[in-house]
Amino acid sequence: MKPDRIALFPLEVILFPGVLLPLHIFEPRYKLMIGRCLENHLEFGVILAKSEGIVPVGCTAEIVKLVKRYSDGRMDILTSGQTPYRVLELFDDQPYLEANVEFLDDDTRPGTASTEQKLLKLYEQCHTLIYGRPPQLPDPASTFSLAFQIAGELPLDLDYKQELLEMRVETERQASLLARMEEWFPQLVRLDQVRQRAGGNGHGLK
Repeated sequence: MKPDRIALFPLEVILFPGVLLPLHIFEPRYKLMIGRCLENHLEFGVILAKSEGIVPVGCTAEIVKLVKRYSDGRMDILTSGQTPYRVLELFDDQPYLEANVEFLDDDTRPGTASTEQKLLKLYEQCHTLIYGRPPQLPDPASTFSLAFQIAGELPLDLDYKQELLEMRVETERQASLLARMEEWFPQLVRLDQVRQRAGGNGHGLK
């Protein structure tokens, strides 16, 4: 059973369940926090930090691997997103933030085969245009949300990723993500064409 009070790690990033997130830990308060999590086999909460404060919903991170520990206490760790949560109450009696949280249930019933096929095809096309290579496609046997797995690998707007994280129904997430990617794909195609022209004519952009 997960504890209701967890340590928080505010970051300018959205972590989704089932998605890997490497982290370099260098601030003294977070070296302490991660050390305690490692020692006690605890998850911590990744949550989006904005100028006006943290958002209400985040995702817990499990430390999959301590990749490297430096002589000055810094650490490289690999984490994996686990469970979305809502912050109920914040505590600042530790050097780092903690919160009482409510873990959020999901309606995980998958979308239609047609929607999933369109999503996967668009994901492959968008990823290839952005990174110059096709993605490793999500494991069809995974128990994690397909929409989360796809969105976690793409440089989508943080506010939109937060909106997706707060959705509790997988069919709604898939429909939303499909609409967003259908709008995004032609823009990526145009950007790629501009890059190719700029790189191929020797004169740069005109």
